[in-house]
Amino acid sequence: METQTALAIPDEDNCMVVYSSSQCPETTQNVIAKCLGLPFHNVRVITRRVGGGFGGKAVRSLPVATASALAAFKLSRPVRMYLDHKTDMIVSGGRHPMKICYSVGFKSDGKITALHIDLFINAGMTKDVSPTIPHNFIEALKKYNWGAFSYEAKVCKTNTTTKSAMRGPGEVQGSYVSEVIIEHVASALSTDANLVRHRNLHTVESLSLFHNECSEDGMGYTLPSICGQLTASENYQHRLEIVQSFKKNNRWKKRGLSFVPIVHKVLSRPTPGKVSILNDGSIVVEVGGIELGQGLWTKVKQMAAFGLGQLWTDGSQELSDRIRVIQADTLSNVQGGWTTGSTTSESSCEAVRLACNILVDRLKSVKEQFQEKQSSLSWDELISKAKMVGVDLSAREYYIPGPSGSYLNYGAAASEVEIDLLTGATTILRSDLIYDCGQSLNPAVDLGQVCTMCLNVFISLFFTFRNLQICFTHALYANLDLGATGNNSLQINTEVGDY
Repeated sequence: METQTALAIPDEDNCMVVYSSSQCPETTQNVIAKCLGLPFHNVRVITRRVGGGFGGKAVRSLPVATASALAAFKLSRPVRMYLDHKTDMIVSGGRHPMKICYSVGFKSDGKITALHIDLFINAGMTKDVSPTIPHNFIEALKKYNWGAFSYEAKVCKTNTTTKSAMRGPGEVQGSYVSEVIIEHVASALSTDANLVRHRNLHTVESLSLFHNECSEDGMGYTLPSICGQLTASENYQHRLEIVQSFKKNNRWKKRGLSFVPIVHKVLSRPTPGKVSILNDGSIVVEVGGIELGQGLWTKVKQMAAFGLGQLWTDGSQELSDRIRVIQADTLSNVQGGWTTGSTTSESSCEAVRLACNILVDRLKSVKEQFQEKQSSLSWDELISKAKMVGVDLSAREYYIPGPSGSYLNYGAAASEVEIDLLTGATTILRSDLIYDCGQSLNPAVDLGQVCTMCLNVFISLFFTFRNLQICFTHALYANLDLGATGNNSLQINTEVGDY
């Protein structure tokens, strides 16, 4: 993965142009301007693409970009900085270590009636994104119906490297802790953990209590059917029988099969979109979001072709080859915001769709006017005539999400793992993922993005090992300390790259 990098070039009139590999060019612009003592309009930050982000190119990209700009400002010459991988991993800080203590009440049938969480988060020496971690942790924890639920969270300043956003910050830990509690209850009752999981999945009513800002009906809440589809299939039951037989017949090698559900809450952010049509009919699109490899530009290009193609109901005009999505530029498309939280593609596409609607309204009257004289009108002819009559061929829209901008995602994963008890070597034999993606903007791109669900695979692997009664600290994950510190206390200490 690309390390933190930036190129700063002094410009005329005491200005600075910075090419930064950042998930938040607007924030980068603001920080650099304050550091140099310049007005914001004297600093231009351009981000064409980022070679992998996952949160680590958000706040942690700011020091490198600012240092490059400061050196270029003082020396009056271009300065480029890029970190070697070792330095990059050190300054990135990593995922937040936590200490979690919990008290849980449950019935003899495995139904949990109450849960209290005490959460201590090691933020490192500065805040970074740490104030948001408790919220993310609790939202991930609320995938089960805990009954009477309460928590107390403390973000702790320590003398260690600043921790930052690392792929599902706080959510990975929250999902993991919820599975620890489920396993603990199942162990106390000497029952199957999967039965406890199913028994404590939300109903539509309990879901509305735990996530009252995200309204769901029985049809929209698909997690029970996803879990049922994953665990009730003949294939799953057959694999479970094979695993049980394998464990009985092998002394030094064991297998486990575990499944984990997930409820992931997202919140769309306001996002700008700008669509411009040039004299030759080619189309330029700008969005606030950054291409991180998630397929943002592919979806935006597709949405622009769809939006402008509404002028021809028969679909006779193919516009996708005419569209180019260009880099984020803080002086061209302002209020770009942050590319985080897994909602940038849909927000950017909606902004582009709205901008295309403005252009369609402007061009529709021109098309109707000239179609009275000629039966058909091509895209090139339409743009040429629109230019002649003085139609504004550029439109910008700032999409602000409404109540539907906050919603829940559902998925589940099951993993079968084999472990060598003598060496600790592990082999992932099979992982099955089911994810409800709703109506996909681009199924081919979204299929490649199922890696998000690998968080579930990771967690389910842990509980496969737990079911096999294997010590977590046994050289399987060298940088993890997952030992219990008491009957109801869990210590999580992670480093960069563990997940």
